[in-house]
Amino acid sequence: MPRPRILFVHAHPDDESICTGATMAKYAAQGAHVTLVTCTLGEEGDVVTDDLRHLAADRENRLGEHRIGELEQACAALGVADHRFLGGTGRWRDSGMMGSATNDHPGCFWRADRDEATAELLTVIREVRPEVVVSYARDGGYGHPDHLQAHRIARTAFDQAGGGGPTRFYATVTPLSVLAGAVGTGPFQQVGDVAEFGFGTPDAEVTTRIDAGDHLAAKLAALRSHRTQLTVDGEFFALSNGIGQPAGGVEYFVRLAGAPGPTGADGYEDDLLAGVG
Repeated sequence: MPRPRILFVHAHPDDESICTGATMAKYAAQGAHVTLVTCTLGEEGDVVTDDLRHLAADRENRLGEHRIGELEQACAALGVADHRFLGGTGRWRDSGMMGSATNDHPGCFWRADRDEATAELLTVIREVRPEVVVSYARDGGYGHPDHLQAHRIARTAFDQAGGGGPTRFYATVTPLSVLAGAVGTGPFQQVGDVAEFGFGTPDAEVTTRIDAGDHLAAKLAALRSHRTQLTVDGEFFALSNGIGQPAGGVEYFVRLAGAPGPTGADGYEDDLLAGVG
């Protein structure tokens, strides 16, 4: 029986571990062919580690090349052997947060020619032949330009792949109920209200719940690999804003295209790859 194949399209190194790390580890452990495409090197990320701040874009501007190694370590922790950068290593630069001057850099991903970027992803899709593609929702999760662009390109490539291409498209999301459960908990700076996280999806919109709790240790190891970008303490992590977020082994998705898979007793689909391969 052929191995099922699933493609994850993420904007920066660390997004794969934060958003979908447990799910990737689960499917890799089950023998699926898991492919990760990362769209930038994350050159504009805030460095949280004192001994590596010299790498930042406003100093030595060597953060991107360093994050290549962090991503390699994370993929090893997740058991993911097939990783590529969209268009080749460093083809498009991290755009920075929305409204930043870096959004206007001619080489940034936000300014990428969408036809060119889509063609690059289609090349991967036609080589790998995934049944399922996972990226972000239309809003990019929290509005980062590179997340918005990753959604547009992944969805366009999915649609253009046509017959014989992938049959389902999912977006990674965090339900508001999960964030609400994290309010006032954890070792990092805590928020007083779920709205302070600045992202989250209404539970009614969530279609899919993947229980990958057996692979939480792999996800945590992958998160710790991204040492320049985040700090891990127990089952929580914090980015440069210092706000704690749960690093759970259950991950959630919204199916944006394709027929639904089987649902569990809770009404959620429970397998991205059910019925494919």
